[in-house]
Amino acid sequence: MTREPRIVIVGAGPTGLGAGWRLEELGYDDWVVLEASDHVGGLATSFTDDAGFTYDIGGHVMFSHYDYYDRLVEKLMGGEFTELQREAWVWMEDRFIPYPFQNNIGGLDPETVFACVDGLIEAQRGSHEVTNFRQWVDATFGRGIAEHFMLPYNFKVWATPAELMNHVWIGERVSVVDVSSVLRNVILGEPQVSWGPNNTFRYPMRGGTGFLYEGMRRQIEDHLELETPVASVDPVAKEVRTADGRVWPYDVLLSTMPLNRLVESTESVPDPVREAVGGLHWSGSHIVGVGLDRPAGSTKNWIYFPEPDVPFYRVTYLSNYSPYMTASPDQTLLLTETSRSPHKPEDAATIVERVVDGLVATGLMDDEDRGRIVTTWLCSPDMSYPVPSVTRDASLGVIQPWLRSQDIWSRGRFGGWLYEIGNMDHSAMQGVEWVDHVLHGEPEATWIPRGEGDAGEGIR
Repeated sequence: MTREPRIVIVGAGPTGLGAGWRLEELGYDDWVVLEASDHVGGLATSFTDDAGFTYDIGGHVMFSHYDYYDRLVEKLMGGEFTELQREAWVWMEDRFIPYPFQNNIGGLDPETVFACVDGLIEAQRGSHEVTNFRQWVDATFGRGIAEHFMLPYNFKVWATPAELMNHVWIGERVSVVDVSSVLRNVILGEPQVSWGPNNTFRYPMRGGTGFLYEGMRRQIEDHLELETPVASVDPVAKEVRTADGRVWPYDVLLSTMPLNRLVESTESVPDPVREAVGGLHWSGSHIVGVGLDRPAGSTKNWIYFPEPDVPFYRVTYLSNYSPYMTASPDQTLLLTETSRSPHKPEDAATIVERVVDGLVATGLMDDEDRGRIVTTWLCSPDMSYPVPSVTRDASLGVIQPWLRSQDIWSRGRFGGWLYEIGNMDHSAMQGVEWVDHVLHGEPEATWIPRGEGDAGEGIR
C-alpha cells in the first residue's frame, strides 16, 4: 500500500486511546475511534457518585515499564499526583502478614509454617512435569504454600480452577520463592517486602485513574465517536458498520473489543476460527465500594484475602491513594473485588451486604461502622480478566493470524486476550506501538504472539 491508510480504531480504552494519542502526536489525520459507551477508559475509567466518592473499577496503581508511557503520564498529571510506597498485606489466620505471602510466612501458626517450609524443601529437591498452573504452583512452592495460599487465593482471583490455567503468564506477576529469604523471615523474623515492579507507584491527585484517560480523550476529541457500538465488521469490503446505521471504511482496523465478540461480529469468518473462540475463557467481577464517615486509621494500600470466609479477594484503601477520593476530609473509601464465573457464581443481589459483613469479620470495619456508611457503590463488569487457560494459546494461534490476514489487528486487555500484557501501561503502549508498526514498519515490542508466527511487516 503506497497511500496513507484509512485507520479505524474500535474502543476508547487505554489501547485505543494510546493509538489515537500517537496518531495525533504524529500529525496523522485519516482515522477515527469508535466507542460503544458514553465515556472513555474502559476498565481503567473512574466514576464519582452522588455522595462525592470516586471509584476505580478495581485496585489500579500507576507504575510503568516504558519511558514513553512515563512521559505521557507526567504530561497528563502535570505534577498533580501522590507518590506512595507500597504497603500491601495478606489477611490470613485472623492476622495481617506482609505481602508477598510466600516470603513472609513466619508470622503464621507454627503448624502452617512447618507445612509451608517442609513442602518448599521437598519441592526444591526434584524436577517436576509442569503442564498447567496447578502443577507449576506445586513444583515451585511445594504443597504447603500451594494449599494454604496459592491455590485458594488464585481461585478467588480467577474464578477458575488452577488446573485449567496455563503457567506461561507468570513472569513478574507472581513472586517466586527464595529459600534463603523464607528462612530469614521464619528464623530471624525479617520481613521480605520489596519484591515486585509496583513497590513504589504514583496516583492522580483527583479523579482516579480515569483522570488520565479523560486527558487523553481531550487530545483526540475531533476523531472520537462515543455511543457508537459496532454492529458488524465486513473484512471483504473493509467496512465497520455501527448500530446507528453508519458505515466506516478502513484500510487497517485496530480492534480492542473482546476478541470473542470481534469474531462473532465479523462476517465471512472460517469455521475453524469461529470454533477457536471456544478456547477463550474469562471471569467477571463485582466491584463494591464502601464509603465511611471516619478516618481510615491505617496506612495500608491494599490487602489480599485467600480464605473462603469472605467473598472478596482484595480490598484497596482507595482513600489512602489520594485525599480527594472521598467527599470530605477524614473519610474512608474501601474498594473490594470479588470475581465470578460459571466455576464461581456470586449473587449480585447480596454482594454488597456480604462485602460489608466481610469487612466487619476481618476487622477493616467494626459493627459501629455500619452506621457510619455514607455510600456504597456496585459495578459488575461481565468481563474483568482474560483467563490464561490451557486452551488459550492454541485458540489465539488460530484467531489472530486469520485476523491479520484481513488487515485486522486485535490488541489490548481483551482484544489480545493476554493478561500478562494487560496492565494499563502495557495496554496503552500496545496502541502506541501498533501505530508505529502500521505507519513505519517498527516492531510491536510489547505484543506477544502466543501460538502464532511472525506478525508481519507494517503497511506502507
